[in-house]
Amino acid sequence: MDKPQIILHSQKSVNYTVFDVKWIPTSAKFISLGNHARGTGALDIFEITHGDIALIAQHEKPTAFKCGTFGASPSRERRHLATGNFDGYIQVWDLEKLEKPIYSVKGHTEIINAIDAIGGLGVGEGAPEIATASRDGRVHIWDTRQADLPVASMEPAEGETKRDCWAVCFGNSFNSSERVVCAGYDNGDVKLFDLRTMSIRWETNIKNGVCCLEFDRKDIEMNKLVATTLESKIHVFDMRTQHVEKGFASVVEKAHNSTVWIGRHLPQNRDVFMTCGGSGSYYLWKYNYPENRVKTQTDKTEVGVAGTLTLLQNIGLSTQPASAFDWSPDKPGLACTSAFDQTVRVLITTKLNSI
Repeated sequence: MDKPQIILHSQKSVNYTVFDVKWIPTSAKFISLGNHARGTGALDIFEITHGDIALIAQHEKPTAFKCGTFGASPSRERRHLATGNFDGYIQVWDLEKLEKPIYSVKGHTEIINAIDAIGGLGVGEGAPEIATASRDGRVHIWDTRQADLPVASMEPAEGETKRDCWAVCFGNSFNSSERVVCAGYDNGDVKLFDLRTMSIRWETNIKNGVCCLEFDRKDIEMNKLVATTLESKIHVFDMRTQHVEKGFASVVEKAHNSTVWIGRHLPQNRDVFMTCGGSGSYYLWKYNYPENRVKTQTDKTEVGVAGTLTLLQNIGLSTQPASAFDWSPDKPGLACTSAFDQTVRVLITTKLNSI
């Protein structure tokens, strides 16, 4: 098998700290979100042209941005970007009219660390919803068609220590009633909330701060979940079989020799994913399913069986930590990324069809 190659296509320096990058659906453009030194927010739009990155629009907003998503955009033509900022505001922007947000509410008392959305762009069943996770320890679910209040909230129980929530993602949205949201915290807690029953379906602790969580697909019955951590660990959980005591089976891999900030599945092949590290390194992985994903124990209960991970390729691109990564939903192998060296980059990963 020919190994995939990760190629740096182009890069461009900016004059602010970049915290997130996202491809604009059905385009050769991506947005960059961040923080100017003076504390204001940066929202730039770039386009890939003739082998280079061209800055085509710059917008400065009063508050720094931390994260963004197009996941609840009503269509690929009406591109609505949901963002979380340093003041705890969730905002939704129409890319055609960026003067002011079309939706804005102070959703948290502290910075919004992570955001995810589902129900737009033809992905997933059910209502268009946005999840936000904050330093205030709360996870809120928003439906922008409703009033300026979350439709669901997951908060620390009375007397429970407030934990900084670093990661959040949707999953299991395979019909109009099923949906879960998974949250990761600074102490290593991972909690899976069932939005249908408004209860915790599963929780575990992976011993290090949870930097990123992502299901391989949001719009199918739960299949795999990737969790990355503060101290070099990658966890991949098989989410198809849940044992009442053992939970979900998982495989753990140590990589990057640094914090693993990001894990992102390739949209065209959900068994392939990229992780990005604190050393500016990028690792491309493939998940290999076991011969049997379930085994029956002596007490007749079923328990999941985890697969294995194969490192397909890796590359170092910066001396600074990677801050964001996003695969193109339209062009296999095309990706945008950023690092704390105030640079945005476009990558091309080749030979993915041969995996």
